Amino acid sequence: MSAYLDHAATTPMLPVAVRALSEQLARPGNPSSLHASGRAARRVVEEARERLAAALGARPSEVLWTSGGTEADNLAVKGLFWARRTQDPRRRRLLVSAVEHHAVLDPAFWMAEHAGAELVLLPVDADGVLELDALRAELEEHGDAAAVVSVMWANNEVGALQPLDEVVALAHRYGVPVHADAVQALGQVPVDFGASGLDALTLSGHKLGGPGGTGALLARRGLELTPVQHGGGQERGVRSGTLDAALLGAFAVAVDAGVAARPQESVRLAALRDELVAGVRRADPTAVLRGPRDGARRLPANAHFTFPGCEGDSLLYLLDSAGVEASTGSACQAGVPRPSHVLLAMGVAEDDARGALRFSLGHASTSDDVAALLAALPGVLARAREAGLVGSSGRRSTPEVV
Repeated sequence: MSAYLDHAATTPMLPVAVRALSEQLARPGNPSSLHASGRAARRVVEEARERLAAALGARPSEVLWTSGGTEADNLAVKGLFWARRTQDPRRRRLLVSAVEHHAVLDPAFWMAEHAGAELVLLPVDADGVLELDALRAELEEHGDAAAVVSVMWANNEVGALQPLDEVVALAHRYGVPVHADAVQALGQVPVDFGASGLDALTLSGHKLGGPGGTGALLARRGLELTPVQHGGGQERGVRSGTLDAALLGAFAVAVDAGVAARPQESVRLAALRDELVAGVRRADPTAVLRGPRDGARRLPANAHFTFPGCEGDSLLYLLDSAGVEASTGSACQAGVPRPSHVLLAMGVAEDDARGALRFSLGHASTSDDVAALLAALPGVLARAREAGLVGSSGRRSTPEVV
């Protein structure tokens, strides 16, 4: 059986979410229909909305269902920008951190190319944490032209927690709404939408034991959002589309369970992470842990390394052949032969950035998974480095995987 160390990409569904999904799958009814079956489906959707809101310090009316984190991020970036520009044509600057997930970065670049946005990439330090002085300077000079700020709660690759309290305080001083992608943070660190002061927050179901194809954008009451897609006018008129009662019910159950278990689970995962980090360092003293060294400043389930002299893809394939599943970074960029934009923004040299591996833990992780990695890693590193040396002579560029 494989050791699964890629929970940041997706994590197995929680049994309680599987049961909730199974109970609803065979029941008919469109939540927008007015007959009895439709009303029953609508009841499931609204109870899920109330459950998710209660778990996250939000009001039910602030929960907008989406098909996942990518759609929620697009709705936040595009919808907020267009609404703000309509209210005040001067507000054309779109401020996002340089280490955002591509679900934020790509729509931001698209807005710059097609919608007249002036994109500002906010720098981060060597740990992947936003440089607050850069945000402060940008707002002091162009605050009256800023449309929206988007800074993730926690980085999906190196696990760095971002200073959202300070970001919100700075942006609101200039009347600028703030969006945060909390896809990785939910279930690992405390996430309270009301207490955060954020204007919009992105969630995804399959990252914390819910079903794929589910997500939400929490948007404070009164926040203007221009729809990205049009149709039946569901979800406050900003996200049209038929809602899947079974999926959303299971999503809310998973969020509720994950939030309830977080205080104990985050401690357990942090201990496993520290065990993994110490073991990797013993196996390869040259390996560099990326992201904050202080465990309290990074996600408890995240360990991201670069291995000098290795290609991340080679390490990934060799580990996979040894029964250990990890990743080189975001699964959304899998197969793209270029170094991580996150590492490059942190100042990591391109050659070093190519040797990256992310190990991420979840509710199903055990010490046996960590032990399997540590048993396989020395041989994998040796083969990967040998392959790299041979590849540099032009005879072979990737290791043979058996």
